[in-house]
Amino acid sequence: MSEYRGCEIPEDLYYDLDYLWAREEADGSFTLGLTDPAQTMAGRLQYTTFKRPGTHRRQGKTLARLESGKWAGGVPAPFDGTIEEVNAAVTAQPDLVNRAPYDEAWLLRLRPDDPETAREHLYTGERARESLEQWIERYGVQCMRCAD
Repeated sequence: MSEYRGCEIPEDLYYDLDYLWAREEADGSFTLGLTDPAQTMAGRLQYTTFKRPGTHRRQGKTLARLESGKWAGGVPAPFDGTIEEVNAAVTAQPDLVNRAPYDEAWLLRLRPDDPETAREHLYTGERARESLEQWIERYGVQCMRCAD
C-alpha cells in the first residue's frame, strides 16, 4: 500500500482519479467506496442516502448522496451500471467511512453494463498513484481518520 501525506492508496484497487475507489469482484460487479483523501476532505459523515438496489445509473449520474457538517455531495457512477447492493453498515453509521474507507465502509456494489467499458473509466497502478498524489497536492490534503 502506498501512502502520501498520510493518505493511504491501496495499489490493488482501481480509481476514478477523483474520489472513488473500485474493486472488481469475482462475479463481475464492482465494489465502490470513498478514497482516504476524499473522506478527509468531506469531514465526518453524518448522513447517507443511496439509490435503491436495482436502479440503473448512467456514468456521471448520482449513486448516493453523502453529507457532513461542512460538505454535501453526490457520488457519481464511474460507468454505466445497475446498483446491486448498498452497505447497510454505512447507512446506519455514515462516519464509518471516516474510519475504514477501504474495508468495512465500502459504499455499494455496481454491476457494469459492459465490464470492458467500465475498466476504461478506471485506473490502477502507477498512473492512479501519481494522479491521486497530484489531487492530494492540489487540495492540500493531509489525511487523518476520525476516532470512534
